[in-house]
Amino acid sequence: MFNNNYSQPTVSQTWHLAWGKVSQLTGSTWQDQQLAIFPSQPSHGTSPQVISPSGNFVIVGDVWLSNRQQLLRLQGTKDSDLLSDLKLVARVWDDWGVDTFTKILGVFGLAIWDRTQKKLWLGRDRIGGKSLYYTDSGSTRWIAPNLRSLRPHHNGELDLVALRDYLCCAFVPGAKTLWQGVRELRPGTVICFPDHEIQTYWKLPEYTTAENAGDKPSLEVYSQQLRRSLEEVVQDYLPVGKPVGVFLSGGLDSSSITALASQLHSEPVHTFSIHFGANCANELEFSSLVANHCRTNHHILEITFQQMWERLPETMAWLDDPIGDGLTVPNLLIGQLAKESVGVILNGEGGDPCFGGPKNQPMLLNQLYNSFTHLDPLQAYLLSFKKCAKDLPQLLKPEIWEAVRDQPYLFSEDLHSKNSYLNRLMALNIKFKGADHILTKVSNLTQAATIQGRSPLFDQRIVELSMQIPPEYKLMGAQEKAVLKQAVADLLPERIVFRPKSGMMVPVKLGFKQYWQRKAKALLLNRKAAIAPYLNQALIREWLNYENDTWRRYGIKLWLLVSLEIWLQVNGK
Repeated sequence: MFNNNYSQPTVSQTWHLAWGKVSQLTGSTWQDQQLAIFPSQPSHGTSPQVISPSGNFVIVGDVWLSNRQQLLRLQGTKDSDLLSDLKLVARVWDDWGVDTFTKILGVFGLAIWDRTQKKLWLGRDRIGGKSLYYTDSGSTRWIAPNLRSLRPHHNGELDLVALRDYLCCAFVPGAKTLWQGVRELRPGTVICFPDHEIQTYWKLPEYTTAENAGDKPSLEVYSQQLRRSLEEVVQDYLPVGKPVGVFLSGGLDSSSITALASQLHSEPVHTFSIHFGANCANELEFSSLVANHCRTNHHILEITFQQMWERLPETMAWLDDPIGDGLTVPNLLIGQLAKESVGVILNGEGGDPCFGGPKNQPMLLNQLYNSFTHLDPLQAYLLSFKKCAKDLPQLLKPEIWEAVRDQPYLFSEDLHSKNSYLNRLMALNIKFKGADHILTKVSNLTQAATIQGRSPLFDQRIVELSMQIPPEYKLMGAQEKAVLKQAVADLLPERIVFRPKSGMMVPVKLGFKQYWQRKAKALLLNRKAAIAPYLNQALIREWLNYENDTWRRYGIKLWLLVSLEIWLQVNGK
């Protein structure tokens, strides 16, 4: 199917279930008149569900509880390795019913079948660490934690608005997926069948700036509060009695998690960093400085341009929706390296959305000077991704552009909320980039490596606190993340805390110019390419030839398109 002699990657299905008309279905491990549950590997026949102690509820799902000990105390139960987190949720559900979602903390995607009321509840954690997908029509509804498990149960047609949004953002935001008729349950929500009623049990808090500035706590007070919360969360995220890993870039966020893990954990801490060879800029100077400072077992992985290209099909096969992020393949490879040493790996994802990273600055400047830029907030936000928003009229075929040009974007409500402008941007980044890009990438690609990825800075407690902190303590002039820097200043070398953020730069421009151009042309310009019915291949040819590329970021756009094409191919389009 690929133009470069790739084999089709094989990625196993996860558990999935059917609700509605199920009497003719076979291969389930549990079934009644309206519900059938299927295991991840039918040949093994392992039951993915648990029955609550009352016998009234059947529960299936993926869950990791960060407040396990608190729930055990609430249940009056001693801890036991034999009591899985899913079984603990089943016990809590017997007592609290749907209010269980307000009691449990951590990451989860759960389906609960009420055997007496004949109701099916689907619920997802607050921030989006786990996913749930469901078909939105038909006499049989299919539900799964991964989109690939629903492949036989939709028509294979693309949702054109989701395609437009992917080209703007490099991920698909919101409840839409790239497939028509398949929806994603949003974080912090519950849906009940047969009522099809969606309830929100948690949402990002809104905090307006205090009218009386004298009532505002100081930066020092907030930094101390943040430090206590960070220590509490990281402690909860550490595996008991086992070594832990950390993805370490050398930036403030991952360095902070490394320092806290090293301070709090009694077992070895392993850190993992990447680079792209001697000819490419890297952050190894800083990641090695942190590793030495924190006395971790440090591992460095060189990723070649050949690996980036050849491992992309496998990577895309593990992702639910396509993600056009140059770090997807590195995330997969470093996860596989980490598996040799640890079963749990932490990361620093969440620092930018929660504490005012530098990517917010162009939007803030536009807010101040929009009389000169003539951009409304939505236009400015779409352009801030620096992907294909500006190219849509030329990139999409005319009939596709006509179909989507006037369709609303998801971001308008948050852009006009009562929050301070910085907090509005943070809320957008947490709700969409966090849930639909970062956390789903972490979850799927660590799952591919058979390890568990955890994101402490996206914990509900950190997110809620970050929204309470006044904007001027997060972005103080040109200094980003001021409150986080003060909270961890004593844990890290000064060079790490106060150096400007540069980010993990993946050299995709060099890749396309020197290594991938011929292969990319064969992939993207083929008349039978999956993207051919939707995109203008003549424009893509210009990008591949790097015509007029001064500020147009062709490399990033091409990687986004290659990722899309390969994702479509491995998903049978």
